[in-house]
Amino acid sequence: MPDHRLPSRRDLIAGAAALTAAPAILHAAPPAAASLKGRTMLITGASSGFGRVGALHYARFGAKVIATMRNVPRPEAESLAAEAAKEKLDLHIVEIDVTNDDSVATGTGKALQLAGGRIDTLVNNAGIGITGPVEVQDMEATRLIFETNVFGIQRMLRALLPQMRAAKGGQIFNISSQLGRVIVPGGGHYSATKFAVEALSEQLAYELVPYGIDVTIIQPGGYPTKVWVNRNAYTGALKGRSDAALLAAYEPFTRGMGTEDGSGRSADPADVPRAIAEIMALPAGKRPLRRAVHPGNKPQEAINRVSAEVQLAWLGGSPLGPLVKAVHD
Repeated sequence: MPDHRLPSRRDLIAGAAALTAAPAILHAAPPAAASLKGRTMLITGASSGFGRVGALHYARFGAKVIATMRNVPRPEAESLAAEAAKEKLDLHIVEIDVTNDDSVATGTGKALQLAGGRIDTLVNNAGIGITGPVEVQDMEATRLIFETNVFGIQRMLRALLPQMRAAKGGQIFNISSQLGRVIVPGGGHYSATKFAVEALSEQLAYELVPYGIDVTIIQPGGYPTKVWVNRNAYTGALKGRSDAALLAAYEPFTRGMGTEDGSGRSADPADVPRAIAEIMALPAGKRPLRRAVHPGNKPQEAINRVSAEVQLAWLGGSPLGPLVKAVHD
């Protein structure tokens, strides 16, 4: 493999600053939502937020949707099913807990039966947040967030990729975050898990080029979803079992643990499923590796551009070049 010189950290920082300072690139207006008829989608974490809104959005445009969530039966499953039935949508609810091997195996098996053996689009949406300083994150919290946000995606990939590879086509959307590229102190291991999702997804995108399977990382900003309620429950439990002296050592980061309410966020959560549907409508092989989604500031975009440039400069002329260029060019 040729020995390509990687830019120094100073080069990367200077490049990112230059990109940030440059005039914004004008994007074409997003196309109207195309029909998704004929598409079969599986979504994890569909009990609320992007998952629930997305399940209804895709089904309304003609897709067969398999909306999955844990702990079924539950009120969220019943209300989603009722709404889908009222609109006569092709939407099915299947229980999957992405932290459990057996649940993933059973749930994806049932989903494939419902789909006639073929699921062409996987949306890995299930995720949690637990805030607080790194040292405060005990191993219980650490295992839980990695099991959900990272290992859960790996379980779903291993369950559904074989039939996509056999069909020589498919799409995978992994929901990351702005915080998969930038870091906020006191954010617990959320960024650590989302950085892992970014790396896993990009590597996967290169490896799936020969099979005609596209991978897109969705990077939402802050949205007013139920994630805040769930995050407070996990974070409050962590704070409750943490040593008082340790909490005091990291004031003010620990003061608000378990009380964040997401106030001030008014962006429409439907932005995420709309972006996914637009990307689905693009030709295979022409879909972006990453899409930042939020009407406000998107600080990760500069890093996304620099990252793509570095990958092309480093590996573009190597034997791996065709895979990297297929994803980035």
